[in-house]
Amino acid sequence: MASSGERCLHVRPGGDQGLRRWGLRLLAAGIGALLTLAFPAAGAWWLGFVGLVPLVLVLRAAPSDREGLWLGLAAGAGFFAAIYHWLLPFVGVFALLFAVLLGLSWAPWGWLARRLLHGRLSAGRLAVALAVLPSVWVLTEYARSWDRLAGPWGLLGTSQWNVQPVLALAALGGVWGLSFMLALVNVALAAALVPGTVRRLRTAALGVAVAAVAGTLVAGMLRPEPEITGTLRVAGVQPGVIEDADDRVAAQVDLTEELTGEQPALVVWGQLSVPVDPASRPDVIAAIERAAGEVGAGVLVNVDERMDTEVFRTALLVEPDGPAARYQKTRLVPFGEYVPLRSLLEWVTGFTEAADVEIQRGDQEVLLDVDGVLVGPLISYESMFPDLRRRLAADGAQVTVVQGSTTSFQGTWAQPQQASVEAVRAVESGRSALLAQLSGVSSAFDPAGRELRWVGADETGAYVVDLPLAGGITPFTRYGDWVPAAAAVIVAGALVTHVLVRWLA
Repeated sequence: MASSGERCLHVRPGGDQGLRRWGLRLLAAGIGALLTLAFPAAGAWWLGFVGLVPLVLVLRAAPSDREGLWLGLAAGAGFFAAIYHWLLPFVGVFALLFAVLLGLSWAPWGWLARRLLHGRLSAGRLAVALAVLPSVWVLTEYARSWDRLAGPWGLLGTSQWNVQPVLALAALGGVWGLSFMLALVNVALAAALVPGTVRRLRTAALGVAVAAVAGTLVAGMLRPEPEITGTLRVAGVQPGVIEDADDRVAAQVDLTEELTGEQPALVVWGQLSVPVDPASRPDVIAAIERAAGEVGAGVLVNVDERMDTEVFRTALLVEPDGPAARYQKTRLVPFGEYVPLRSLLEWVTGFTEAADVEIQRGDQEVLLDVDGVLVGPLISYESMFPDLRRRLAADGAQVTVVQGSTTSFQGTWAQPQQASVEAVRAVESGRSALLAQLSGVSSAFDPAGRELRWVGADETGAYVVDLPLAGGITPFTRYGDWVPAAAAVIVAGALVTHVLVRWLA
């Protein structure tokens, strides 16, 4: 019995549990952040196959399904904070909120992973987990890729941009097929490592992982080469970071004129390459026309074009005799090019570098006729959306070009990440792809995703690339987003089955 001079120490039983809970949440956030190393510039592509395994094991160790939700959210927040780290200087105090909001997309997956894999695994629960968890992963990526959410960055499948046999899967199911396969391998490997799992189930899970990888590799190696019908010589101009509008235009005109004798069919400048309204600066258009005449090719520039009271971000094709065609950007960057619900969120502009000028959306895709070859133009952010490239290919585009500008993120991982996605888009569409940036990284890939050109962020100048012209239509171009549709059917089927079993019981 303690004396009156002694103090009794009271320990709350929930204290250790609280520490363990927050420890697991921090661990989940760290695992999510580490997954970003699968993407450029780190480029540890193999993490795409195993990076989610420790997260699945943490999720199954959660004390409740509800905690699975929190762990999924924590992992998602860690991932998005890391993958979008280059946005921090621009969103300031909203960076954490942005990461948490996008991290919510991982919460349902965390809840389901814990529910299906907690405790001793049965053959039935393992089978459901292997079908449903990759499906839910794909559906969450598909949902956050809506352009109004600004969430198409860091799709798991894009981590395989430079792994040729694996990348070929994108021609069949797009980036969604790659993401499904990678999620399946991660879940299967994690299931094989679950303590207490009987040997036959452990072997079966490992067999699924091996079969998924082997099947993808074999299919990629046996896939026929795209049938090449010719080439289109395209030049890109990368002047570097030049803030003054007149100096930027002058530098690009000079670089374009250096291409004389190279005989490109088209010269592509980056996004906002002409940072003045051409209607108010006829001298600028005249200089570009002269450069087009010197090199003997149209110059695709990019301007913020005023039409009445509206402003459109426009790809403008300038021929020696004047502007010949235009494409107005249809997918805009939330807060970067417009403020959603501006009447309610105008105050955000006071704390961030949100758009001061409201850019308007274009309403249609455009094909440019370049020496008889149909070229599909896109602008910067639009490069991240598989459906835009697919529609251009379906409408007859033989090559695609993207005008980009990441000068605000100079030297960050945003630049090689956007450049690498062009390889995935090329394979999905079966069309050569070129990304021309103002200050890097510019890139070009053939229809099989092989690198044709890579112009680093520390390089300036003009470059020429012969883009192969491929015939035929890839299954992804023909059938579209069939992988997310199939994933939705799998999830719906599992849900209906679960409800019926409980009702009949």
